[in-house]
Amino acid sequence: MARRKPTGRPINGWLVIDKAEGMTSTHVVNVVKRLTHAQKVGHGGTLDPLATGILPIAMGEATKTVAYVMDARKAYEFRLRFGEQRDTDDATGEVIAFSEARPTDEAIRATLPRFLGLIQQVPPRFAAVKVQGERAYDIARRGEVVELAAREVRIDELELVGRPDADHADFRMSCGKGAYVRAIARDLGLALGCYAHVAALRRTEVGAFSVENALSLDALARIVEDDTLPQVLVPVATALVGIPALAVTEPQAHRLRSGLAVRIAPALLGEVLQEPVTVRAMRAGELVALARLENMELSPVRVFQSSPMPIGNRE
Repeated sequence: MARRKPTGRPINGWLVIDKAEGMTSTHVVNVVKRLTHAQKVGHGGTLDPLATGILPIAMGEATKTVAYVMDARKAYEFRLRFGEQRDTDDATGEVIAFSEARPTDEAIRATLPRFLGLIQQVPPRFAAVKVQGERAYDIARRGEVVELAAREVRIDELELVGRPDADHADFRMSCGKGAYVRAIARDLGLALGCYAHVAALRRTEVGAFSVENALSLDALARIVEDDTLPQVLVPVATALVGIPALAVTEPQAHRLRSGLAVRIAPALLGEVLQEPVTVRAMRAGELVALARLENMELSPVRVFQSSPMPIGNRE
């Protein structure tokens, strides 16, 4: 059977969307696909409906790099509400415990170091993690007990930055893959003896993507209408900035894109690249492949095709 020709426009790159509160990540993907008519669209890490901020949207060849964005460092700004524990660990849930106690700023600062570095964290009951093949939030929504195991996560920064009143406190946090702000809120509230949940949450960084360069969906709609989408597309390789780059020739780029290994001259490596290593094979500023360099041979792991986006050709 012949392969069905893909529909839509061949758009390759990242869009950095500033997600509005109340929207799911899947809904944002659907809106982007409808506006741009792109052949392939995905997102680089779920953001809760309550949360606002960066939701990196991968288009075309960029979808091949989504896993690297999900593994990247993330930064958040959030507000805790003390005195209430909720079943979702944020303001959207039902209150399941209550306390009249309120922590002092000194008590909060003294407790924060417990949550820094590599820590064991139990995800919230309403989380996207899978339990025997089913999402935890689907089990929780049926009112069933969800047993989630603790797992190791990395918290690089957790700082108290403001205290608008006794009931609330504002924080800044940066972390590695898999860390939940809602779990930090829950566990910090328990450690302080007063309960807590997330009242507001904003993601400000995901790897190389920053909220300063993010677009609202309304802004994206205007950009598409003006046929200026290429001006805001972020290159596919931006998701891989933590991976060393290695320049290749045009013939080498062709071989790599064909799935073939190429030999690399020792003089090209210098002292930066120590084999074996995964590199970004680059040609004239364009990403050719993620490749494994070993014994002076570069073998493609994931190849990327060059496909300029057509302008003024909406389907």
